[in-house]
Amino acid sequence: MDIAGLQKRLRQFASERDWQPYQTPKNLAMAMVVEAAELVEIFQWLTPEESQQIASKPEQHQHLGEEIADVMLYLLQIADHSGVDLEAAVERKLALNAIKYPAP
Repeated sequence: MDIAGLQKRLRQFASERDWQPYQTPKNLAMAMVVEAAELVEIFQWLTPEESQQIASKPEQHQHLGEEIADVMLYLLQIADHSGVDLEAAVERKLALNAIKYPAP
């Protein structure tokens, strides 16, 4: 996945719609939380077993992919507008997690 390319496309998309004044990290984070709630809503009344079978239900599976994409697109924009190198941040966090939670 080309993170920098996606971020460029998102900037262009927002620019074409004159959305830049609203594209602050705060607003993007708030919008991401709304999308995350929509993601949770898909699973809200499912049993753990039903949630693991969502791939077998094409309509639900498509909806799940759309909500995951919404959350990810907002994360990409937050990182972009905040000057966070997302790849470096992820690598650092994985390394920190390996130290914090060593394998038995």
